[in-house]
Amino acid sequence: MELKWILILGLFLPSCSGCAIGYKFVKRKCVDEDECAVFPIVCGDYAQCVNTEGSYYCTCNEGFKMSSAGSCKDINECFESESPCSGHLMCENSIGSYKCICPHGYQQMNKAECEDVDECLSSVCGVHSSCTNTPGSFFCSCSPGFHQHKSGTCEDIDECSDDPEVCGTNADCSNHPGGYSCKCHQGYSNYGNNQSKCIEMDCDQFKPESDVDHTLEKLKDLMSLLEKSCESLNDPHGEHVTGEKLLEKLCSSSDELLSDEKMADGKTLSHFLGAVENSMRLIGPQLKKPVTRIETDNTFAEVAVMRSQAPPSGRVTLNTDSALFKTSWETVVGNSYPGFAFVALVSYKELNSSTDLLQKMSKEKSDDKEKSVSYQLGSKVVTAVVSNTETKQLSEPVTLIFTHMEERAESEDMSYSCVYWDEAEGAWSGRGCERAWSNSTHTECSCSHLSSFAVLMALYPVQESHELELITRVGLGLSLVCLFLCILTFQFCRSIQGTRTSIHLHLSICLFIADLVFLCGISSTENRVGCGIVAGLLHFFFLSAFCWMLLEGVQLYRMVVLVFNTTLKHRYMFAVGYGAPLVIVSISAITYPKGYGTDRHCWLSLHHYFILSFFVPVCIVVLLNCFFFVITLWKLAKKFSSLNPDLSSLNKIRSFTVTAVAQLVVLGGTWIFGFFLFQEKGTEVMLYLFTIFNSLQGVFIFIMHCLLSKPVRIEYNNLFVRMCPHKKKEEYSSTNSQKPLRSDDSTGESHI
Repeated sequence: MELKWILILGLFLPSCSGCAIGYKFVKRKCVDEDECAVFPIVCGDYAQCVNTEGSYYCTCNEGFKMSSAGSCKDINECFESESPCSGHLMCENSIGSYKCICPHGYQQMNKAECEDVDECLSSVCGVHSSCTNTPGSFFCSCSPGFHQHKSGTCEDIDECSDDPEVCGTNADCSNHPGGYSCKCHQGYSNYGNNQSKCIEMDCDQFKPESDVDHTLEKLKDLMSLLEKSCESLNDPHGEHVTGEKLLEKLCSSSDELLSDEKMADGKTLSHFLGAVENSMRLIGPQLKKPVTRIETDNTFAEVAVMRSQAPPSGRVTLNTDSALFKTSWETVVGNSYPGFAFVALVSYKELNSSTDLLQKMSKEKSDDKEKSVSYQLGSKVVTAVVSNTETKQLSEPVTLIFTHMEERAESEDMSYSCVYWDEAEGAWSGRGCERAWSNSTHTECSCSHLSSFAVLMALYPVQESHELELITRVGLGLSLVCLFLCILTFQFCRSIQGTRTSIHLHLSICLFIADLVFLCGISSTENRVGCGIVAGLLHFFFLSAFCWMLLEGVQLYRMVVLVFNTTLKHRYMFAVGYGAPLVIVSISAITYPKGYGTDRHCWLSLHHYFILSFFVPVCIVVLLNCFFFVITLWKLAKKFSSLNPDLSSLNKIRSFTVTAVAQLVVLGGTWIFGFFLFQEKGTEVMLYLFTIFNSLQGVFIFIMHCLLSKPVRIEYNNLFVRMCPHKKKEEYSSTNSQKPLRSDDSTGESHI
């Protein structure tokens, strides 16, 4: 070191030649001396010497920087403000440089990316344990049935010793590496789940009873299969049938029963619903999937199953095509938990049409008003089953939301009620079930017990108006008298014979018979067959009356448009007037014979839209006749404008109005008021108008086509004179000698 400094100092000492420091004397002149060549180590380690004119300077190598002491020291790039390594790479400093490396547990894919090393690919945890890989690391956990020893190894847990009640008192516990098994005593079973407690089995419930109705013979094969399945659960060597197969068999057997036979009485229906409930208690625990759904022609079932060491908790919801069932797992489990829990919901699509008992309701009141209420199913029937056997009084009510079979809002004459099937009573009952809310499409029920449930529509009888009944009877009585006179007049009055008179005659005959049958038999509901006959006669003769009204409209149209050759052939008129109604009534009677006659009136039923067999033809006739009526009024207006100019405007208007009303009555226009009965406002007013006009239709026909017709009045006058011989002959001669006018000014009807 001393030599170094001596040499350095020698560089700056003036040479004996007189040259300045940094120069040397060469050939009699001073030239620059390259200190870096003379002394290469003048700048020290990690530096470079740079010669200059008369001097030199030192620069640090890359990755080094000059220190305050004048020497070069390493730069730590990893501690700079921004790390030179990207992504998951870690920076590692080196002399004069750095390198990027992956952290522990990762391996380098390329210069900028690292990927996790899956340590679990190699056996790092040992036996009876499982390895779980984590980003950059892993951890080991003992397999189920093992716990970690102090030494770090996994050893078996003896569940039988740790928890003597793990299998309950009805089974023997056997420990094995990683688990245990419960061997049930005779008469008990854990449904194939060897780590569940054993519950008592009652296989005798699937044996057919001697007094069971023959309709349940359809379930005989199912009951036999369920009995064998029940008995095989205790026999490890027995032939086992899977729960899925049993559920399919249950649904197919239910379909066969519901589609073939009708439930005869409450006892038979109770046997059927009870068999379904008991079957689900046996089938539910044997299902493997957490949720099983099956749908057949007439049955829809959904079952949820939970298996765990601890009882499940939270809410559970099941739904079929017609209902939604909501409850809690705590309610499903109840007070005891054998290691599994299940909840099932079964819906019957055609049960409502397979028994007359669905029209009955278990009466909890005995007053007359309650007895007069009739009931109909408003939803499909469902059966709710849970693994908890104590379901007569649940700690928490269950919720059922039903979908109505038809969209219908509640009104004064109809309300919805939640009911269940009471096996003891053999009828529907509302005890323990409350309706939470209801609209036109759904009803929510809250029930404190489980069974088979449904929504019933309570139909309250409409209070008959004495005023309307009096108007109907008086009006129909007058119409019968007037129609009888019309029939005699149109049949025997020769001066008015023609196509229109024939139409009026048959219209009067149909209305006369229809009104007579209506007046005498509309309320004869005691005899079901007789009531159906009355409804059929009313259906036929009212349709026939409308067909003759249609012929009247067609005849008017031909007279107004064609003017000449307006006669209709009688065979065509009879085909329309009597043939068309006969075809409609025949098809209706064959298609739905029960549609004739209801519980309140001997008329057409509203079920299955049977009323449309009358309503649709009536609408068609009324619409066509409205067209003919407008054409007639238009032609009448032109006719009256060309009448005698001396006739006053008031008389013209009166004649036009009378004629228009006459045609409105004959063409069935008064039935238009019946269409407004479905409106929310003005129903009562329209009901009175409809009743008055239609009960007096025969009176209107008699007035318009008999009393206001001059030829008919002449015939009446002649008949009256012949019946009263003391009448002055002069008056008879004077009256008889009068020639008919070209047009009756009091009414324009005669020439229309």
